Amino acid sequence: MRLTVDGQSFDIDADPEMPLLWALRDLVGKTGPKFGCGIAACGACTVHVDGQPVRSCSLPIGEVSGAVTTIEGIGTDGKLHPVQQAWLEEQVAQCGYCQAGQIMSAVALLDEVADPSDADIDNAMGGNLCRCGTYPKIRSAIRKAAALKTAGL
Repeated sequence: MRLTVDGQSFDIDADPEMPLLWALRDLVGKTGPKFGCGIAACGACTVHVDGQPVRSCSLPIGEVSGAVTTIEGIGTDGKLHPVQQAWLEEQVAQCGYCQAGQIMSAVALLDEVADPSDADIDNAMGGNLCRCGTYPKIRSAIRKAAALKTAGL
């Protein structure tokens, strides 16, 4: 089967039931998405399929029917995505394990809602767990990223 990941096509020779996460990490070489729980409950494995956030640990590659974007593919021309930039400026990461999934969920939110409310943020980010408890910084970074996107940065 063929997967398009971060704009590149890959021929994958694997069981269609293999979780997308393992295809990305082991067959394609994308290590941004992390294994956290294996049951789509923590969000560490979040990637986009056709722009929608999905939990790659529980999505079989045989069911992937669109382009996959990982955290490695959200920046452009050597420039960080506004969410990545805001994450750095707000010093969100502590251990960092959940951050790729957090960022991918935040990118999807801002693609849908340019100026999200606290409720919008809570709803979009509710499935992403952070063991370090950086939730206030995550909210602050999402607000900053919204401003950066609005400013065209």
